[in-house]
Amino acid sequence: MDQTQTPVTGSSEVVNTTWKKKVAVFMVGQTITTFGSFLVQYAIFWHLTLSTKSGIVLALAAVFGFLPQAIVSIFAGVWADRVNRKVMIIISDSAIAVATFLLALLMLSGVDDLWLIFLVMAVRSVGAGFQMPAISALLPQIVPTDKLMRVNGINSSIQSSLTLLAPVAAAGLYTTMSLVGILFIDVVTAIIGLSLLATVSVPTLARATDDQKPSYFADLKDGIQYIFSHDLVRWVMAIFGIVFLLIVAPSNLSPLMLVRNFGSEVWLLTVLELAFGVGMVLGGALMAIVASKLDRIWTIIGTSIAFGLLAIVMGFTTNLILFYSLFFLIGLAVPAFSTSATTLLQETVEPERQGRVFGFVGIVMSVAMPLGMAVLGPLADVVSVELLLIITGAATVLIAVVAVMLPAGGRAMAAAHASTGKA
Repeated sequence: MDQTQTPVTGSSEVVNTTWKKKVAVFMVGQTITTFGSFLVQYAIFWHLTLSTKSGIVLALAAVFGFLPQAIVSIFAGVWADRVNRKVMIIISDSAIAVATFLLALLMLSGVDDLWLIFLVMAVRSVGAGFQMPAISALLPQIVPTDKLMRVNGINSSIQSSLTLLAPVAAAGLYTTMSLVGILFIDVVTAIIGLSLLATVSVPTLARATDDQKPSYFADLKDGIQYIFSHDLVRWVMAIFGIVFLLIVAPSNLSPLMLVRNFGSEVWLLTVLELAFGVGMVLGGALMAIVASKLDRIWTIIGTSIAFGLLAIVMGFTTNLILFYSLFFLIGLAVPAFSTSATTLLQETVEPERQGRVFGFVGIVMSVAMPLGMAVLGPLADVVSVELLLIITGAATVLIAVVAVMLPAGGRAMAAAHASTGKA
C-alpha cells in the first residue's frame, strides 16, 4: 500500500525525521504554482482593462474571480476532511491548469469572448476555494506541532514576496508576449508544482478510509456545530472577521487618501504599495525567527490593537514620509496576526476537523473585506478618508480590548494556553 493511502489518526503519527525535506518540496511547489497564478490574475485584469475600458466589466471580473471561492470554501472544507488532502490539491490544481490551457488555445485561435474569460476565472476561483482549506489542513500533517508557527511565518513571507514580484514580472511579460503567453506559463508552472507535490507523501486520515464515516451533510453540520460551540475556535473566527472587516479602511482606502492629500503621481502609489509589501515580507521573516517565543493569543490581540492605533495615527498625519512609514508598519503586523491565528487553529483543532474549520476561515477572508469595502467605499465619497481611518481604528482597538475582557475571551485564552501548553 502506498504511503499516501496509509490510514492515520493524527499529525503526530506521520511526522518523522524527513519532515524538513517534505515541507521544503511542498512549499517550493506551491510557490511556483502560486507565482503562475498571480501572473495570470494580473494579466487578465490588465487585458480586460485595456481591451474594454469598462468599469462594469472589471466589476464582473471581480465577482467571477472571487465570489466562487467564497461559495465553495465551506463545502471544500468538508471534502478536505473526507479525502486525502494531497490528492484534493492535485485534482483542483489540475482542473485550473486544464481550464487555463483551453482558454489559451481558444484565444490563440481568435476566440476571446468575455463570457469565456469569465468562465475560466470562475473555474480558477472554484479551484482556489478547494485548495485553501486542504493546504491549511495538510501542513500540520507534515510539520511537527512545535514548528508550525515558524513554517507558517516562512510561508507568509514567501507569499508576500510573490505579491511584490508578480506584478513586476507580469508587466514585463505582458508587454512582450501578451495574455496568451502568460496563460501557457501558468500551465507550465502548474505542471512543475504538481510534479513536486506528487513526490510528497501525505497520509490519508483514518476517518477518510472508514466505510462507516458520516454522510457528507452530517459532516457539514458537525463542522458548523463545532465552530460555534468551541470557545477558542469561535473567538478566533470572530476576531478574524472583525479585523478583516475593519482593516479595509487602512489597506484599501489609504491610496485614496494619498491621492487626495499628497498628489496623484503614479510613483506615489507605487511607493505606498511597496511599503506595505516590504513590511509583509519582513513581518513573515520576523515571525519565522521569533515564532517560538510568542504567545499566540496575545499576538493576535496585540496586532489587532496595533492595526487600530496605526489607522488612527494615519488619519491624523499630514506628513508623506510618516504616512508611508505607518503603512509599512501595518504590513509588518499582518503576518503576525494571520500566522498566529492560523497556527493557533492548527494546534487546537483535531486533524479530522481542520478542513472544515479552514473552509470557514476562507469564507470569512473572502467575504469580510469585500463587505467592508462595500460599506466604507461609498462612505469615502461622503466623508473624509481620514475620519473613516480614525473611526475604524478606534473600533478595532475597542473590540480587541473587549474581546479579552469578556467571559468568552477568558475561556478562549484558557483554551489557547491549554492547546499550546503555555501558561
